[in-house]
Amino acid sequence: MKMEQKMSCCAIKRGKTLQDKETLAQSIQKMTPSTETQFRDKMVYLPGGEFLMGTNEKEGFPANGEGPVRKVNVDPILIDRYTVTNAEFKEFVQATGYVTEAEKFGWSYVFYSFLPPQLLGCVNRVVSTPWWCGVNGAFWSQPEGPSSTIDDRMDHPVVHVTWNDAQAFCKWAGKRLPTEAEWEYAARGGLEQKRYPWGDELTPNGDHYCNIWQGKFPEKNTIEDGFKGTAPAISFPENGFGLYNMSGNVWEWCSDWFSRSIHSRGGRTNPQGPSKGETKLMRGGSYLCHISYCNRYRVAARTSNTPDSSSGHLGFRCVIDV
Repeated sequence: MKMEQKMSCCAIKRGKTLQDKETLAQSIQKMTPSTETQFRDKMVYLPGGEFLMGTNEKEGFPANGEGPVRKVNVDPILIDRYTVTNAEFKEFVQATGYVTEAEKFGWSYVFYSFLPPQLLGCVNRVVSTPWWCGVNGAFWSQPEGPSSTIDDRMDHPVVHVTWNDAQAFCKWAGKRLPTEAEWEYAARGGLEQKRYPWGDELTPNGDHYCNIWQGKFPEKNTIEDGFKGTAPAISFPENGFGLYNMSGNVWEWCSDWFSRSIHSRGGRTNPQGPSKGETKLMRGGSYLCHISYCNRYRVAARTSNTPDSSSGHLGFRCVIDV
């Protein structure tokens, strides 16, 4: 199976561009930052320092630049204990009138099993990965299209947000997206070179520590962890830093441009990634990740997507400098 196909369950690209990208960039630039940091009470202090980033494990994806393992230093930060929720994003939209890119495009990607059998509204079926369906009217407050709602998911992660949307929220909230190095440092929770935020065993003592796919992907999800789609942003045991769902649930945008070889030439203190690129980094895996196909709920796993792409399994969390 080609790497591109393996990545498709993780990062499904929109493949179309808006005509008003300059207008969008200008709207983000003009976004008025809040006079106070929004939702600061959900943040925790991380002292920073040196840690071992990446992995040399065989089960990883070397072609994605997961390795080699290297020593990296990061500065202290405050980081959200959990991803930005629907309730928080709603407050942002109500305060600013912001319109997401999925709303401007008119559609976003939804996993097929969340739709009626006839897949009404499917405008862009992905041939190589037919479980992804572009649905008219799918966006953050209508995650499965016009007949859906987030009324019972206000404490779930907001989804269908692009990297650009996340940037806009961060500017309003007085925060920023984490760098990839900051994200991995936070996800490890003080553990050294463990496969997951809690250790090397996926289900210690038979207990589930993250929201991922169980069963046979993509036909059958046995939902052994209790969730078919997103779980509340505060679910499962937190890691050693008190952070929730650093593995599974939803992918999380990072600030860096994606590169498979930046490790060989990039800095080791507060690395920022390349200065330009085509796709932005995503970390953490989602409720669709499964060992047979994606296996990217490991701490060192990485993938990327275009800054204007959105889907029903992609969100973000924020940081601020200390």
